[in-house]
Amino acid sequence: MNLLIELLAFAVAIGVLVVVHEYGHYSVARLCGVKVLRFSIGFGKPLVQWISPKTGTEWTISALPLGGYVKMLDERETGTAQIPAADLPHAFNRQSVWRRIAIVAAGPVANFLLAIVLFALVFATGVTEPAAVIATPAPNTPAATAGFEGGETIVGVRTGNNDETEPVRSWSDLRWKLLGAAFDHQHIVLAAKDSHGISDFPLDLRGLTEKDVDDDLMARLGFEPGGGKLTVAGVQSGSAAQKAGLVAGDRLRALNGVPTDNAAAFIAYVKSHAGVPVTLQIERGGRGGHPAGKLEELSIVPQAQRDAASGQQIGRIGAELATQVPSIDVRYGPLDSLRLGAHRTWELSVYSVRMFGRMIVGEASLRNLSGPVTIADYAGKSARLGPSAFLSFLALVSISLGVLNLLPIPVLDGGHLLYYLVEAVTGKVVSDRWQLVFQRAGLACIVALSAIALFNDLARLIHF
Repeated sequence: MNLLIELLAFAVAIGVLVVVHEYGHYSVARLCGVKVLRFSIGFGKPLVQWISPKTGTEWTISALPLGGYVKMLDERETGTAQIPAADLPHAFNRQSVWRRIAIVAAGPVANFLLAIVLFALVFATGVTEPAAVIATPAPNTPAATAGFEGGETIVGVRTGNNDETEPVRSWSDLRWKLLGAAFDHQHIVLAAKDSHGISDFPLDLRGLTEKDVDDDLMARLGFEPGGGKLTVAGVQSGSAAQKAGLVAGDRLRALNGVPTDNAAAFIAYVKSHAGVPVTLQIERGGRGGHPAGKLEELSIVPQAQRDAASGQQIGRIGAELATQVPSIDVRYGPLDSLRLGAHRTWELSVYSVRMFGRMIVGEASLRNLSGPVTIADYAGKSARLGPSAFLSFLALVSISLGVLNLLPIPVLDGGHLLYYLVEAVTGKVVSDRWQLVFQRAGLACIVALSAIALFNDLARLIHF
């Protein structure tokens, strides 16, 4: 069933993104008076096709769904056939260089516009997200150094000497703001609210490396969702948890005297204490003759086991954990939603370009590239989470498609734009010979990028 959901979600995502991208080319070509011969969704053998009686355009759905194209009337692609004189003004190659630029750029621009609309729709309809409440940070992390103790709600952030504080509405909002600040190596100040009021917490991100930004940034900074309930969902038979007396429904309140409300931090602590007794403070929920709300302390020794991924000995107690964090309904008005949608699209576009540039110069890992397998996986996961998650996923992939197509690589839209910009500046068309050379080089780049993305997909599947 999950595989079917992933395939359907992937098909919908690719279909929508390709149609929007190609329709951008098509609509501007028609506005410029260019005759469009074919609008194809997919490549290869046509499965369904029909011809518009009004425009003469052949609309096609082809066998290989990973992409699409718009074929326009062009003297360079007719071979020995002659274009009727009446159609020559409608040929793509007869258009001014600025019209050609507009037609080629329309595809990526359509992807960015789609992302703005999708994000605006998510912001306007509202989405339930974890609140920006942080758990007790791990020692020596930037969050701990800044003075966070856990339980604070982050309500704003300001950068450098800027007096204007940007509000933080949710955990997702906090993550994006920290990601942007980390990428720019900034010193920021977080405003957080607790039972004593609102306080400022300086956070210095200037010393982060590119690896810190590439990996799980929030965990590295010491920020994990908190303020909720960490409970035992199940206990394995014969495990250390069962021997210590843990039962399903127990709420974990503290670990070795330190409050705990985050599963990831709890598991990391247990893993690092293999064979070492730890003390759990738990709250019983009125089961097994225990009064509701009673606090108890249990001593438990995590069993040492070999971790298959790292080969190291780690501690396990054999308990399944469940975290219930406080949530907030984030919703904006129509104008604010559109503004935030445009802002989020711009932020992600800039981040994508900068990340790709750093991968080229070796400052960021090529593991960030993903292929169709990963896209299908996340399409299915986001679809199962609900409409808002799936729309956000579509917006993110649409931005990635727009940025990718604007890269100055021949065979992509960005490569053609580079030719036309050279023509606009020099007044001379790039020769067919050089275009052929660049096209072969661009094709090699695309093949290499596709191979790396596919390798990353397979590596994630088999975890190496």
